[in-house]
Amino acid sequence: QVQLVESGGGLVQAGDSLRLSCAASGRAFTSYAIGWFRQAPGKEREFVAAIGWGGGSTRYADSVKGRFTISRDNAKNTMYLQMNSLKPEDTAVYYCAAKYGLLSITRAEYYYWGQGTQVTVSS
Repeated sequence: QVQLVESGGGLVQAGDSLRLSCAASGRAFTSYAIGWFRQAPGKEREFVAAIGWGGGSTRYADSVKGRFTISRDNAKNTMYLQMNSLKPEDTAVYYCAAKYGLLSITRAEYYYWGQGTQVTVSS
């Protein structure tokens, strides 16, 4: 069992940066890949970024590549999503999620989810 709690969201202007955190609790956290997803109003929840259990493997959605960086600190049971050069289209609720084993970009493969944190980017 893994529990996830996101934090760090807020209201920023276009071009600003934010760092989201995802604190995990539970056993064997280091065996889990972590993904960040987001959901804008009226849209499906979409993949943003993922990181493997060791931190050496990462994947990004094309829309955030070069602007967002995912990382994890297994000693602190915490994952991060550094978001730079934010755009209004990045506005969404951001969720972190965990799955056992290898990382994935597929939402359905993640079975532990946090409650989400709102990110709003004004133009």
